[in-house]
Amino acid sequence: MEGAIYRYFENKRDLLAKVIEHCCEAMLSDYDRQLAGVSGARNRLRFMIWRHLSTIRDDPALCHLAFRVLRKGSGYRAANVFERNRRYTRRTLAIVMEGVSAGGLRPDVPLGLARDMIYGCVEQRTWAYLRGEEDFDPNKTADAIVDLVLGGLQRADKRQEAIAGEGVASRLERVVERLESRALEIDGVAQGGVARAQGMRKRRGGSA
Repeated sequence: MEGAIYRYFENKRDLLAKVIEHCCEAMLSDYDRQLAGVSGARNRLRFMIWRHLSTIRDDPALCHLAFRVLRKGSGYRAANVFERNRRYTRRTLAIVMEGVSAGGLRPDVPLGLARDMIYGCVEQRTWAYLRGEEDFDPNKTADAIVDLVLGGLQRADKRQEAIAGEGVASRLERVVERLESRALEIDGVAQGGVARAQGMRKRRGGSA
């Protein structure tokens, strides 16, 4: 059976490359379909990061082979799987460019650096998981990475607006907390007054 397989593939590395190529094609199609329903540069970027993390979480063995075995080969850059990977990362960079065009992200950050920030974070954060040492939450990790990346990519004026908005929101939350606390105090006083009044009526009725 093994001999029959190698009529179609040169060696085990070639077989692995074909498997990963097939997976990449399926992922790209799935990403395109799901991204069509996601709007906004931040949400779209988060989706790409979350989806990548979820793939690693769901299929660590295949991802380990892709990251640590296949890419070490001397012919990796000439392989079809390398071009699939470039198409994959270009989708993420297209989202970054959408944010630049919309005026929310800095136009002076090299796209290659943005790519390295995103996928470097992903690989460093998940490497212990691929070694079977730690676990991670794709949702929390995606939120942390997109916040970190956008913190560096956002234009300074937009970042200040976001900080100011967070400051206003925090102040409003504190005001609401104080009002809720005061309302509870007033309610407690009112209930105490009602209880005292009822007690006085009972005593008066008893003395009569």
